[in-house]
Amino acid sequence: MTQVLYRKYRPRVFQEVEGQEHVVRTLRGALASGRVGHAYLFCGPRGTGKTTMARLMAKALNCSKRQIESNNVDNTEPCNICHSCNEINESRSLDLIEIDAASNRGIDEIRNLKDSARVAAASGNYKVFIIDEVHMLTPPAFNALLKILEEPPSHIVFILATTEPYKVPETVLSRVQRFDFKKISVEKIQKKLLEVAKKEKLQIDNDALTIIASSASGSMRDAESSLNKLIAYSGSCITDEHVTEVLGIVPFHVHQKLLELVRQKNGQEAIAHVARLYESGVDMDNFVKQFIKYLRSELIGLIGKTVAVSSGQTEIEFLIKTINVFIKAGGELRFSPVPQLPLELAILELTK
Repeated sequence: MTQVLYRKYRPRVFQEVEGQEHVVRTLRGALASGRVGHAYLFCGPRGTGKTTMARLMAKALNCSKRQIESNNVDNTEPCNICHSCNEINESRSLDLIEIDAASNRGIDEIRNLKDSARVAAASGNYKVFIIDEVHMLTPPAFNALLKILEEPPSHIVFILATTEPYKVPETVLSRVQRFDFKKISVEKIQKKLLEVAKKEKLQIDNDALTIIASSASGSMRDAESSLNKLIAYSGSCITDEHVTEVLGIVPFHVHQKLLELVRQKNGQEAIAHVARLYESGVDMDNFVKQFIKYLRSELIGLIGKTVAVSSGQTEIEFLIKTINVFIKAGGELRFSPVPQLPLELAILELTK
């Protein structure tokens, strides 16, 4: 079976991690100095590399080459050659235990973890426990975890990952080193997608790459999953039209055209433009959100400039009004018996 892209191209060394330089630098510094903590909390939006970073940390801690060449930050990368690295890469290491707290959230599972923690590492120096979505643990399970964190064995490292750190008890937070993962920039996502496309021998439009990267909301995994869908749909040649059809993401030129029609106060053609989108299967709720994001980017690009439009109104004033009107329309969509009606009313208000 073909491996999904986000697993196939998961970073194998710290230098390949995109967008989390602050975390990489701190962890590599800890590895170089030998001051590794017994428990870490990786928190941030989905798809930003929390589990990937945890696996890299597990590899580096048990990499036999790194143990020989220590005390140098340049030699903190896992070698991906030794027995321990290969076992982790192939998900068969006895020294790396990954637990999904969403489905293993009870006290019994944490008690089993405690029993496993007493056993020494099988082949490396450390036994690493990665608990994903740790905020899903029950209160009794958190209490059991806290007891382990209070007096951890010297050969144990816990790496907790969560998208909702505010749900983790303060007593647990006080016993871990916290790292906040950032959303990954559109530019860095686009760069990674381009690298993947070259390795997969894909022909893909720059516009399509930009649309995929922009729609991922800072999640590298979501972007790579979207690319997976597009490959399944269109093969090795991907265009922005394919992106629209498969992901329901409207190309930038569609937003540009609607904005220009509103600016020209051509309400009839603007409504017809929206009607064509609706008839082609575009979800109106997603379209409004995308259009508002497009308007915002246009507005930010004009800050500090004075550009006039019709009726003595500046471009900034025009965009602010347009954004407010479409935000209101977006909020009314779910109550409308006709999906495109709130957008039509918004257009009429702006073009009257």
